[in-house]
Amino acid sequence: MTIYPLPSLEDNYIWLIQDNDSSDVWVVDPGDAKPVQTHCAKHNLTIKGIIVTHHHWDHTNGILALKCQFTCPIYGPEHLHPKLVSHPVKEGDTVRIFDLDLTVWETPGHTLDHICFVSQDADHSLIFCGDTVFRGGCGRLMEGTPEQMHASLSRIGTLAPETLMYGTHEYSLANYKFAKSLEPTNQRLIDSEASCQELRGFVAPTLPTTLELELATNPFFRSSVPTVVDAAAHQLNQTPDYTPAGAFAQIRRAKDLF
Repeated sequence: MTIYPLPSLEDNYIWLIQDNDSSDVWVVDPGDAKPVQTHCAKHNLTIKGIIVTHHHWDHTNGILALKCQFTCPIYGPEHLHPKLVSHPVKEGDTVRIFDLDLTVWETPGHTLDHICFVSQDADHSLIFCGDTVFRGGCGRLMEGTPEQMHASLSRIGTLAPETLMYGTHEYSLANYKFAKSLEPTNQRLIDSEASCQELRGFVAPTLPTTLELELATNPFFRSSVPTVVDAAAHQLNQTPDYTPAGAFAQIRRAKDLF
């Protein structure tokens, strides 16, 4: 099994999960059908299924065209329109993709319907995290609350450190600019930014990331670090709030205004 991204729209990634022993693939968050159709035609691939993390158009706009062409099942949040999801899933459900069992985690915050698809298999420790986690950042709170997003990230933070994290936007360098404003001497952060700059120089993706790297560099996983909270509060001209949700909210607000 091989997992790789197709660039889409302005800065999206559509992830493809390909069976190494056949021409079958699954698609993750197809916000645009065209790059998927072009890739599948070029490589003679057949889409066997689609998984969707949330309802935003840049994750769903390609579904209908792909569904019509390949007549494949679509797994996604329960409240998505029936035309977009043939198999609604909820917390604890499992989706089998080749030899991979993905468990559904409900992760509200960016949206209320956001879900992640998680494998904790020893050979495949990974998460398709949609717009919940990016390299160096997290999704804006479009619908959810700081309490919800903090809880979602805290849960993700319990996964194995080597877990591969497949987010859906190329935001890494922009995220690192903000992260460095909070932790300018964080050497892991400095090194990771340099690595991303090199990758983007070749127009290569900076994803997936790993949970271990995010715990060391991503300010939204570091809201329990007092100096990170202090720096965010200073940018907002506020008194630091060291409560879990309060600290997260200050960091998120500082990023929104950065």
